[in-house]
Amino acid sequence: MKKFGAIIAIIFSIVLLVGSIVFDQPEKQEAGGKDTDKHMENTKLEMTGDIGGFEKGIDDPTHDPSIFEANGTFYVVSTGIARDEQNPGGIYIRKSENSLEGPWQSIGEIPTPEWVKDYNVKHLWAPYVIENDGVFYMYYAASMFGTNYSAIGVASTETPGDVNSWEDHGPIVTTTNRDTFNAIDPMVIEDNGKWWLLYGSHFGGIVLRDLVNMTELGIDEYVLASRAMTTTHNAIEGPTIFKHGDYYYLLTSWDQCCNGTASTYKVAVGRSESITGPYVDSNGTDLLDGGGDIILDAEDNQIGPGGQDVIEVDGDHYMIYHYYDGNANGTIRMQIRQFNWNDDWPTFE
Repeated sequence: MKKFGAIIAIIFSIVLLVGSIVFDQPEKQEAGGKDTDKHMENTKLEMTGDIGGFEKGIDDPTHDPSIFEANGTFYVVSTGIARDEQNPGGIYIRKSENSLEGPWQSIGEIPTPEWVKDYNVKHLWAPYVIENDGVFYMYYAASMFGTNYSAIGVASTETPGDVNSWEDHGPIVTTTNRDTFNAIDPMVIEDNGKWWLLYGSHFGGIVLRDLVNMTELGIDEYVLASRAMTTTHNAIEGPTIFKHGDYYYLLTSWDQCCNGTASTYKVAVGRSESITGPYVDSNGTDLLDGGGDIILDAEDNQIGPGGQDVIEVDGDHYMIYHYYDGNANGTIRMQIRQFNWNDDWPTFE
């Protein structure tokens, strides 16, 4: 019996040793301190409420969504509903109380200023809103496809949910066919006390300009990204810059937007240690030479994702974008996804 008991004790010791090896290993971590298991999670938020519902052929007000927060409420502004040159659709706005998932509720459109009629547009495009000292500034584009006769306007308010409270300040930058760049798809960011305007589409690519104040450009100019070397029409637009850790990340939308389920839009990224660049992809290719890592392409029913913006909430970064619903004849909808991080690169895996 003593011999039998000794054998049992040895077996029990081996079981304990194996268990400690299997179960007491430290959890694997990815860049930013997140568990690698998080890569396996579905990063899409469960969106509810008014997130899009117009069919292909009618420009839904979820195109080019931009998201911001004010007093505990999330707002999304987006491209207006296409009408005609005499009554162009104004920037559309919706809200969600306390949650990125919704339910999202349409508020309506911000009135279109008279000056944009000089650009013969049917609607205003691709807005972006940023807060500075209690005032919310909205930047938006007036343009048409295939031309760089364009303008970026700016409006401001202290009460963004009131569509009639926005005061328009006119154009902050304009371009014509004599210019290299195209004044559309604006985004504004503050870095170390200095404000910057980011914009651009096709033509000369993506450009960064400094701001003297929220409605006036400075003289500093940096070209950050171009696909002129790799695509026929330099198919890059919709720039967004955000900071995470030691890097600035530049997101852009590539290829063809706004063609329903035939759209080929996708989102690419590069990063830099300086807001002014150079931005490179994970292979070290400069974004000025056509570099960029595609992080979001057509997936399941979400076709042509792009027109993106980024918001940080409780230390996590989320990207909002539009897509064409392949299960609903190309209905345009908006989606929000949370970034994961792998070696300091954003991913949705």
